[in-house]
Amino acid sequence: MPSAKRVLLVDDDAMLRASLAEQIAAEGEYQPIEASSCAEARARAKEGLYEFMILDVGLPDGDGRTLCRELRDGGVTCPILLLTAADSDADTIEGLKSGANDYVVKPFRFAVLMARIHAHLRSHEQSEEAVYRIGPYTFRPSAKILLDPAGKRIRLTEKETNILKFLHRSGSTVARETLLHEVWGYNPAVTTHTLETHIYRLRQKIETNPGQAQILVTESGGYRLVA
Repeated sequence: MPSAKRVLLVDDDAMLRASLAEQIAAEGEYQPIEASSCAEARARAKEGLYEFMILDVGLPDGDGRTLCRELRDGGVTCPILLLTAADSDADTIEGLKSGANDYVVKPFRFAVLMARIHAHLRSHEQSEEAVYRIGPYTFRPSAKILLDPAGKRIRLTEKETNILKFLHRSGSTVARETLLHEVWGYNPAVTTHTLETHIYRLRQKIETNPGQAQILVTESGGYRLVA
C-alpha cells in the first residue's frame, strides 16, 4: 500500500478540526496534519509536501487569506481551500485573490467539501505546477526532475517522467501492458522489453540498491511505486 498523502488542516475550532481530521483520515488515503493557528501552520508547512490544504479564514493570530498568500509566495502549489463563516461576494473575491482554489462557507456537508477537493486535485494533477512526493524525492514532472533531500537534481527523460507520473497517479500495481500503452501508446513496434529497459534505467537513478528496489518495485504482473 502506498503511504498516506499528507493534508494540512488549519482551524482554531478544536471540535471541527478533529471531526474533519477523522473524516478525512477515514477516506483511506490521506494523513491529516492539524494546526490551530497561523504560526503552527507555518511550522507544519515546512515539514514536507502536502496533497492539499484547508485553511480557516478566522485564526487567532491572523487571517487565513494572508496565510494562503504567504504559502503561495513560499512555493506551495497544491490546492488550498478556505473555510469561512462569512458569505459575501467581497469575501469570496478576496479569498480567491489570495491564491486559494476555493472558498467554502460554514456550515458545509463533508461530502460536498471532499467533492470540491477531488475536483481541484484532478485539475492540479494535469497542471504544470503539480509536485509530488516519491520516496525521499520531490518529483516535478513539468521540469522532468527529481530532487533528493539535499536538493540535488536527478534529470529524467520524457518517458521516465511519464512512467513515474502514471504510477504515482495510479497508487497501485500497474500491469506492464497497461503502463506500456499509457506511456508509448498503442504502438505494435514497442514491446515490454522497451518498458523493462526504462524501468532498469530509472532504478539506476533513484534506488540506493537498484538490484533490490525499494521505491519502484516489481509486483506480480507489473510495477508499483512505494511512496
